[in-house]
Amino acid sequence: MESSAGALSTERREQLEEIDASWCPSWPVTWQRCFHLVRMHLDAGEALPTEAGEVLHQGEDLGRWVQSVRLGWDQLTGVQQWLCEQVLGIEPAPEEEKPKPRRTQADKWTANLAAARQFFEREGHLKVPRKHVETVLSEDGREDQYRLGAWVNNQRSRAATLSPERVEQLSMVGMRWS
Repeated sequence: MESSAGALSTERREQLEEIDASWCPSWPVTWQRCFHLVRMHLDAGEALPTEAGEVLHQGEDLGRWVQSVRLGWDQLTGVQQWLCEQVLGIEPAPEEEKPKPRRTQADKWTANLAAARQFFEREGHLKVPRKHVETVLSEDGREDQYRLGAWVNNQRSRAATLSPERVEQLSMVGMRWS
């Protein structure tokens, strides 16, 4: 036998659906509130807000919500996606509009080590002036710049706390530790 604990009565469910037919108890209340406010905004003949701070209504930043929906499209349920597209006219953000994922510390280490390796191969040493900036051509043809002088100096001062693997990697590209 199924438990009815916490279940809505038929009458209460009908009342809620009369207020908002797209009401769903499993979705975050904030999501539903913003959806409803954007729908009311559009029903009033206004344009879909697309920028944060563009439209504030009842304490909600509707532009920020629309942005978060577009950028987080894949986290929405199929029904939420359908409602956003069909009712509000919101479409998912194209890949080029999505922010790039943040680089991890390991990624930063690898990139700076590659810059150190490039400097060493060109100069024959790793006595990098403190203010030196090394330009490295990335795989996609972009020129990335690394504050190599400061990075090498920081690694030298942190030698006691670096992992043996990192000490070895730097030693292989000509790091003088003293």
